[in-house]
Amino acid sequence: MAEIPSSMSFKHAASVEDVVESLSGQNYLTDEGLGTAVFLALRLHRPLLLEGEAGVGKTEVAKALSGWLGGELIRLQCYEGLDVAQAAYEWDYSKQLLYLRAAEAAGTIEGLNVSELEDSLYDRRFLVRRPLLRSLSAPSDSPPPVLLIDEVDRADDEFEAFLLEMLSEYAVTVPEIGEFRAEVPPVVVITSNRTRDVHDALKRRCLYHWVAHPDIDREIEILRVRAPHVPLALARDVAMVANELRNMGLYKPPGVAETLDWAEALVLLGVDELDTEAAEATVSALLKYREDQDRIKARGFQEILSVAAEG
Repeated sequence: MAEIPSSMSFKHAASVEDVVESLSGQNYLTDEGLGTAVFLALRLHRPLLLEGEAGVGKTEVAKALSGWLGGELIRLQCYEGLDVAQAAYEWDYSKQLLYLRAAEAAGTIEGLNVSELEDSLYDRRFLVRRPLLRSLSAPSDSPPPVLLIDEVDRADDEFEAFLLEMLSEYAVTVPEIGEFRAEVPPVVVITSNRTRDVHDALKRRCLYHWVAHPDIDREIEILRVRAPHVPLALARDVAMVANELRNMGLYKPPGVAETLDWAEALVLLGVDELDTEAAEATVSALLKYREDQDRIKARGFQEILSVAAEG
């Protein structure tokens, strides 16, 4: 791993409890396990790989960290076919062409050899910094940026291989110019929905934490923090039903994002306590696959509500 400047002490992260409390101040409620993973990632200056089902709050960790530490949130959304040009850098060819035309008109390129002409074209002023390179460009007197590499499992193997240098050395090499090394290394959060396995070489460079769905009590807290206008009784009903649905083996169990949407929808319809009629009318805010909705309708919301209440 790269040597980290002594100024990068992360004095804010004095303890796990401090991390949990600080993230809570950003309206992100976490348990001790995730709080410990974040604390260690900050103190050891290691990337944090978060895996878990969609909607459990992995991306929100990076947003909360950015708000807490005061650094810019730089997000790289991964997808199939992502390459260096979109992820790290590319050259502004149109700007280079304009420069050539202007220099030719002014007569300033006469007498230049090929090497000198290339040096004038491949200059930093023509370099377009994409998220990875931008995350290495923070000045030494600024807070560390938070680099979110979101859904890395959607990218190709080649992109993971490119990440290795950056995550090991906090540096990116541009062949035409040289190495860009961070004065202030970014806080790196990598998320994966585990649609495929992330390679061991990448995992070795990261700390790892599996983000599970919250239990009922924690989800009630989250609902009350993120949507304080939702009545406590309704928040409890929503959390209990969501917990029951996650145990049914659905194609896409509801995440925290869906329970928040569901609670908001119920409030907009004037529902204070959940009943069968309200649940059936708003199921589209909770379950996003027809097969899951059909399965719930076949079982009946009345039974689900009864089981959830008993649980």
